[in-house]
Amino acid sequence: MCFNNKHKSEDILIAKYKITMNNLSRPRISYTKPSITKLEVEYATDAAKNGWGSNCYRYINKFEKLFANHLGVKHVIATSSCTGALHMGLYALEINKNDEIILADTNWIATAAPISHLGATPVFVDILSDTWCLDPKKVEAAITNKTKAIIATHLYGNLCEMNELIEISDRYKIPIIEDTAEGIGASYKGRKAGTIGLFSTFSFHGTKTVTTGEGGMFATNNTALYKKVLTLSNHGRNKNQVRQFWPTEIGFKYKISNIQAAIGCAQIERIEELIHRKREILKIYKNKLSKYKHISLNPEPKNTLNGAWMPTAVFDEKLNISRDKLINAFKDANIDARVFFYPLSSLDFFEDCIHNVNSWDIPSRAVNLPSYHDMTVEDIERVCSVIKKLVTDNSSQQVRF
Repeated sequence: MCFNNKHKSEDILIAKYKITMNNLSRPRISYTKPSITKLEVEYATDAAKNGWGSNCYRYINKFEKLFANHLGVKHVIATSSCTGALHMGLYALEINKNDEIILADTNWIATAAPISHLGATPVFVDILSDTWCLDPKKVEAAITNKTKAIIATHLYGNLCEMNELIEISDRYKIPIIEDTAEGIGASYKGRKAGTIGLFSTFSFHGTKTVTTGEGGMFATNNTALYKKVLTLSNHGRNKNQVRQFWPTEIGFKYKISNIQAAIGCAQIERIEELIHRKREILKIYKNKLSKYKHISLNPEPKNTLNGAWMPTAVFDEKLNISRDKLINAFKDANIDARVFFYPLSSLDFFEDCIHNVNSWDIPSRAVNLPSYHDMTVEDIERVCSVIKKLVTDNSSQQVRF
């Protein structure tokens, strides 16, 4: 009997090994990559050949105009990163070491870093369990006489409850800043993400729906704030200064390059196509996983549009499917997968906020799913098959679907 069990175990191991090797022989599925066409190459090449001297800002100016028109705002400033745009915006609001800024505990460090660099204190609050974005009630409870701003991060293309946040903003006279690094293509009750707060910031990192390789954008309808940030963005040199190399204050160097902006111009000309494809991929995921009621994907509440930057699956705790189990299963299938952001308060240099229950719990049973523009239906099916197998393997011990 023991002899038979031993051989049975060996057979199972051999079978698993063969499956893994078969998966590794298939093309790797990346978690994301940009959509680059001949148009981007053409514009970038032109900028590299001709974008110098008097033409050194030609594509930057064009990129800013195209993005402002797309977004429907008065003013934008193309920057080297979303982080830089946020840093300058907070600096222009005169945030300092005596101030507090409220933001979601579920975030990438890029949202908190500018706060710390200015000497202010990031105050981490919990997220809602369904949208994974700021919980307005927790925001209001965290307000003190030191609170100078609230940063609303539209996570993975999902939207914050902007009406509730704006009501809080109006009541306490505290500005809302939209971190729209992941929010291109999303809209809230007819208004595009990034047009609702005092100012917003966008990311054009190589992983984003619209990319310039690295890059960002500052956007606002507030002319006075725009002028401040514009001066800060170029070493403190005022746009109207006639003296050469004469800064009027100590600023930053957060300008995007002309070549990056050239790629951005091509991307903005294709932006509706890029957004549509991202939303299409999320829709396919939802359709293929629709029967699994204990798996939640990016929500799209009434009167909103999800930007669908990063399709994300959150598994009900009843399933007993952990983040590590998910990552390892995808790795065995030769598929990239990204972890759901760890709570910022769990990092060594911040104080633990374990009372932020959702921010600490959800990442332990969630994963970002691959999504890129030339991803095929077959690729998506490969991803879904990993999830289905995990659920099937656990279903006999957990729940019935």
